[in-house]
Amino acid sequence: MFSLHDPFQNHLLAALPTAEFGRLAPHLELVSMPLGEALYESGGHLQYVYFPTDSIVSLLYVLEDGASAEIAVVGNEGILGISLFMGGETTPNRAVVQSAGHGYRLSARYLKREFNRNGPVLHLLLRYTQALITQMAQTAVCNRHHTLEQQLCRWLLLSLDRLASDSLVMTQELIANMLGVRREGVTEAAGHLQRAGLIRYSRGHIEVLDRPGLEKTVCECYAVVKLEFDRLLADIPPGDPFHVLGKSSS
Repeated sequence: MFSLHDPFQNHLLAALPTAEFGRLAPHLELVSMPLGEALYESGGHLQYVYFPTDSIVSLLYVLEDGASAEIAVVGNEGILGISLFMGGETTPNRAVVQSAGHGYRLSARYLKREFNRNGPVLHLLLRYTQALITQMAQTAVCNRHHTLEQQLCRWLLLSLDRLASDSLVMTQELIANMLGVRREGVTEAAGHLQRAGLIRYSRGHIEVLDRPGLEKTVCECYAVVKLEFDRLLADIPPGDPFHVLGKSSS
């Protein structure tokens, strides 16, 4: 059983061998992630990486006029701040909490020190980064070629994969900012999904009523991203500390 907040709720942390996790654990700091909080700003100097546990964070590309669009989502399967171990100290993206919760942050120096050992942490983070790049590329294709309704379905399904419930607290304005569209477009797309009995939307609260129906409505982009994550990270335990520590949960 997990405590109320546990680092092993993040799948990457749960996948670390005992020695590697033991070196990082004393430096992991539990942090609250309120809805709408910006963890990183575009061009800002990165001092920490974040491992979400029960929160979801959107990576946004922001234009000079202030317009933005989501390029990826990160939840309990991943890490925020890949620029730090990919050779940079800044990021061109903005990271905003889209579903409130918690996570663990780790100072950049501790992560880079472990990454530079050229051991399990390096290989795990590079595999995760490849999966994240696939999500970014597929999001760009989806935003260009598929309907807003399909994009909304993809966004909902990716979010549900990273949460323990079928509900999201999310305003239409925030969804519009994520998808880079007008709020009226989100209203129309969400209304259509609601009339089809797939979701229930009210006052910033979205409840998914028919996930199989969403999966039939969504474009192929969702499956491409999910299959790549499953392929690259298939041996990562779903937040099971007993697996990592080589113990039996019985």
